[in-house]
Amino acid sequence: MTEQASAGAEANQDWSSRPDTPDGWVRRAREVAARLAVDAVERDRAGQTPYEEVGLLKEAGLVTLLGPAEHGGGGQDWTTAYRVIRAVAAGDGSIGQLLGYHYLWAWAARLVATPEQIAAVEQAATENQWFFGGAVNPRDDDLLIREEDGELVYSGSKTFSTGGKVSDVTVLEGILEGTEDHIFAIVPTDQDGIRFAGDWDNLGQRLTESGSAVIDGVRVPWASAAGYVATEEGHKFVPRVYNTLNVPLIQLVFTNFYLGIAEGALSTAAAYTREKTRAWPYAGDKKERGLDEFYVQEAYGDLRSKLWAAEALAERAASLIEAINAHADTVTPEERGEAAVVIAAAKQTAIDAGLEIGTRIFEVTGARASANAVGLDLFWRNIRTHSLHDPVAHKRAEVGRYALTGELPEPTWYT
Repeated sequence: MTEQASAGAEANQDWSSRPDTPDGWVRRAREVAARLAVDAVERDRAGQTPYEEVGLLKEAGLVTLLGPAEHGGGGQDWTTAYRVIRAVAAGDGSIGQLLGYHYLWAWAARLVATPEQIAAVEQAATENQWFFGGAVNPRDDDLLIREEDGELVYSGSKTFSTGGKVSDVTVLEGILEGTEDHIFAIVPTDQDGIRFAGDWDNLGQRLTESGSAVIDGVRVPWASAAGYVATEEGHKFVPRVYNTLNVPLIQLVFTNFYLGIAEGALSTAAAYTREKTRAWPYAGDKKERGLDEFYVQEAYGDLRSKLWAAEALAERAASLIEAINAHADTVTPEERGEAAVVIAAAKQTAIDAGLEIGTRIFEVTGARASANAVGLDLFWRNIRTHSLHDPVAHKRAEVGRYALTGELPEPTWYT
């Protein structure tokens, strides 16, 4: 952030205490978003590694939102986390994405680890305010894990690794040599065995540190292999349905930062329309102000209604996640599948609303709003870029199969 923006915000906000209610955390997130929005366009253009922005998330306490309260965390649930992601993304879509991915990877221990591992990771992550990144791109070959002197050694490369240089720890996933066993581990990011290329130079979401990474000889003790326990036959992982919730969780992360970006677009455009958009002087019912034009009012009404509807579907999806989290050890494949199909519907709805808002705001702000200094292009670029993560057509088809036959999505790396 620029020194001027940062100094001005610091003078008006005291974040020494932490909120103690879900609404309080969302208000805190909106305060963070307001600071980010001040120079979001300039920072996007510069494309610099967002060390200060992640520092802001830590300062505000958002990084430990899901951490146990007894260790200084917020002790909040995923419904609050999704609302916080949405709020932050309204100020800066890149930082909303980083925070959302952080929450998913910080939850990785709960998804696959043993109770002892979960307790140790959550205490350390919360007390030390770890910011998580992940080198787990399933479209690439798995990292190869070889066993050497009683340790696991990860090697390979990933095309995308969100969080990169700004993370304190990185989640790795690979396959043990000579087996079909996949093993997750959380490792320190700052080590010789992890190298980030710094080659993320895309249309949007430019501050997410999502470039390629090389993993070269990262050593992990068996005790840190998530979910594995020592047996007489060797180390063994005991699967459960909850292990597969990582994909629904992160697909709903996507949904919520898309919605946040769309909210930022609509709010920014509305402010511009109120302050600068001029009425068309050649209309049959000439108005004094642009905001009094019928077509302007109709467009904002249509876009706002679509965004509210998409948000409501995202909230419904979050309620299904909460129901699953309430009995993680006994969740059924049917419960998991029903949540996944509603999340698929929420994601496609958010993409549709976000892309439409990102385009149509230019129609109701006017030609002068296309100036680079205004930066309205940022919102469309951000949603357009990340919505290509996995084809939305497949999400529509998942919902279609459910509507036609009741078929639920089978767990994969993308469903």
